[in-house]
Amino acid sequence: MRGHPLHATRVLAVGALLGTITWGLGHLGGAGAGFFFALMIILPWWCLQAYEASLPTPPGQVEALKTAWRRAHDVRYLGGLFLFTAFTDLYIILANPEYSLTLFCSKPEGLPGLLAKAQSPTLHLAIGYGFLKLRPWALLVYMAYAAFGLCNAMANFACFGYGRIRTVFFLSLVAFTIYVFWRRSCFRPVTAR
Repeated sequence: MRGHPLHATRVLAVGALLGTITWGLGHLGGAGAGFFFALMIILPWWCLQAYEASLPTPPGQVEALKTAWRRAHDVRYLGGLFLFTAFTDLYIILANPEYSLTLFCSKPEGLPGLLAKAQSPTLHLAIGYGFLKLRPWALLVYMAYAAFGLCNAMANFACFGYGRIRTVFFLSLVAFTIYVFWRRSCFRPVTAR
């Protein structure tokens, strides 16, 4: 608050509205829908509030957003999501050793199956780190990952139809890829920044 009661009231009101929307989505579409909304909307909004509060004089949400945009904190946020996903993938693999990843309509077993499962947290970890550091190689790794993921998703659609998880993965991958491509100028060599 630091002497900005109107701004604090506005932040609390928006937070309450977003919380209500999350609750409603959770009741309408299940807990997964609410969690997805929270990760994609509420958490970035909260990060922006925390970022604005860390500035010497709160410039207002629009100026804080412009500053965060110039400093590519949105891309770094995506890096954080990739790191979170890497650890989630690793947990799923370790907690369910019988789980097998579907690749192009098949579920490899044995060593190929283990390697197929291991690629997911490994790539998510590499992309997450690269996005946090804005490394140019991370953009290339992500684009290769996205191309593979889109081709795999389309093949699995052809074989198994449109499941809810497959569809959400596909749509979010398309949206993320468009966004990352749009923000590709953030991935410049360190000397060019």
